[in-house]
Amino acid sequence: MFEFFTRAKPDAPQVEVKASATGRVLAMQGAGRVAWSPRDVVSLTRAGFTGNPIGYRAVKMIAEAAAAMPLVVQDAQRRYDTHPVQALIARPNAAQGRAELLEALYGQVLLTGNGYLEAVATDALPAEMHVLRSDRMSVVPGPDGWPAGYEYNVNGRKHRFSVADGVSPICHIKSFHPQDDHYGFSALQAAASAIDVHNAASRWSKALLDNAARPSGAIVYRGADGQASLTADQYDRLLSEMETQHQGARNAGRPMLLEGGLDWKPMGFSPSDMEFQKTKEAAAREIAIAFGVPPMLLGIPGDATYANYQEANRAFYRHTVLPLATRVTSVIADWLSDFSGERIELRPDLDQIPALSVERDAQWRRVSDAAFLTDAEKRSLLGLPALEVGDGQ
Repeated sequence: MFEFFTRAKPDAPQVEVKASATGRVLAMQGAGRVAWSPRDVVSLTRAGFTGNPIGYRAVKMIAEAAAAMPLVVQDAQRRYDTHPVQALIARPNAAQGRAELLEALYGQVLLTGNGYLEAVATDALPAEMHVLRSDRMSVVPGPDGWPAGYEYNVNGRKHRFSVADGVSPICHIKSFHPQDDHYGFSALQAAASAIDVHNAASRWSKALLDNAARPSGAIVYRGADGQASLTADQYDRLLSEMETQHQGARNAGRPMLLEGGLDWKPMGFSPSDMEFQKTKEAAAREIAIAFGVPPMLLGIPGDATYANYQEANRAFYRHTVLPLATRVTSVIADWLSDFSGERIELRPDLDQIPALSVERDAQWRRVSDAAFLTDAEKRSLLGLPALEVGDGQ
């Protein structure tokens, strides 16, 4: 029987409890209840990814490039040629390979700001890993403000993942959000206004074609004998000649012979139409910038930030793909290390990325020429472990 009201002895050792000083403050906003995301992720994804070509292409470019990056597994002592983590990443589950799993994970992070990996049949390491949809997942905060569990909701059915004192079955990868303690902020949310403008411009263009498409010109009738309009026979004859003599590729460029007071008035784009097109292109550039994709790589006109395509592609990898891949793989490595008890690093292999080959060659040459550095310091600057297997040291 526990004596809840027994006073502790004076000489009893005090148990030190480690917790953040702000934990109880965070818990005040919703202890024990689900904290829902403030954004409608489903609607935003539908408008910015499935319904917008710029957003779709930007996400696909980043996710595919990051998923294709070669990964290396290493610890503080050596880099491994074969490791259980490499085998798990190469074949995470029966339905997906490495590229498919990572592409889905990167896509969820880009679209929602959150990515969730589920560990299945855990032992020393998970037997399988699965990417869970972010729009179906909810964080359940505990009394201390940290997640006490995760709820996955599909068609009204919920599954609860408990976060016990041990290892969490869910790896939560989130982007920085300055106003939310549990969910990340996505580039899609930052580009929401530009996506609305771009989608509205596309709908306007489609409506113009369907309902009031402007013709290339107009035939104006000016009757010399006071006749206000063409007779029915004259109208039918003119319409027939237009269809047979001036339509289709075969009649392209054929001159038109007008008679009886008929005059041709060409029509072009008005200044307001041209400004509308510029507005759509500006919105497309804003979407690309929000995702970190140089507009030149998406074929958006009017961008002169980079001198050529090669420089734009190098900046794309250096400033967008590499930071995302490094951050996500680092979180996965820490999560898997909790299962095995062995601290490992999982990172992109920079020496095998063609877009960064020029920078890496210059860095290798600069570090190698530094005579005042030891071999261990040079290896550290190049991102290599202190000692490789077979070095004989």
